[in-house]
Amino acid sequence: MKKIMEALTRMQKEGNIRILYACEAGSRAWGFESQDSDFDVRFLYAWPMQDYLRLDPPLSTIEYMSDDLDLVGWDIFKALRLFRKSNPPLFEWLFSPIVYIEQSPQIDQLRDLARNAYSSRAIFHHYSKMADRNYRQYISNRLSAGETKVLRKKYLYVVRPIVALLYVEQHRQLPPTSFLETLARITLQDNIRVAILDLVDRKKAGLELGMGASIPILNTLADEHLQRWLGQNYDEEQEKQAFQGLDRILLDTID
Repeated sequence: MKKIMEALTRMQKEGNIRILYACEAGSRAWGFESQDSDFDVRFLYAWPMQDYLRLDPPLSTIEYMSDDLDLVGWDIFKALRLFRKSNPPLFEWLFSPIVYIEQSPQIDQLRDLARNAYSSRAIFHHYSKMADRNYRQYISNRLSAGETKVLRKKYLYVVRPIVALLYVEQHRQLPPTSFLETLARITLQDNIRVAILDLVDRKKAGLELGMGASIPILNTLADEHLQRWLGQNYDEEQEKQAFQGLDRILLDTID
């Protein structure tokens, strides 16, 4: 924590930016980090007002990496344009269970707006494509080619977006960023839940999750839901895109 705060403070000072919000993303925010997982810190920032009043806009992305720190920040203009598109990674940041800095009242306004006006189409497109890409690349294509072993930890990167979409279907709300919280709040067959939690426990304990036999029950889960979601149109009541308040939030942030 101290190392992260020192890095964020240094970036503010050296970059002449104001960090509005900083949180943990990735495996630590999802709840299945291993003992040697990096800290994936994500943050939103604003430049001084005069920096926006120039012909050449200021940097929209700032990155910093060290041995175990991976910091990526988005300028408020970039963040709000992505917010308008219901960008799922940004939503995950806003609802991260691990927050390092929050010194702007506009962050809570964004959370409220996200809850009430997210695009189901954007959410389903992002997570179904993510699950399908990981499933095909690391599991199903290998099995189809006659391989007998797969990289078992990749199941977590297939199951996480599937669980997120099951949550959206069952609750008609944005899923929590915490994978374990999301998993606990969806209806799922007990044997599937046990198989998922076993993978999580093994990864968190630092046990070997390398090449091993595939997990048929999770293959069935992926095949069943991805086939359904990838061929579906999402013209739902939740498709509101009512983001008229973003300009006001932007002005209040940089004023």
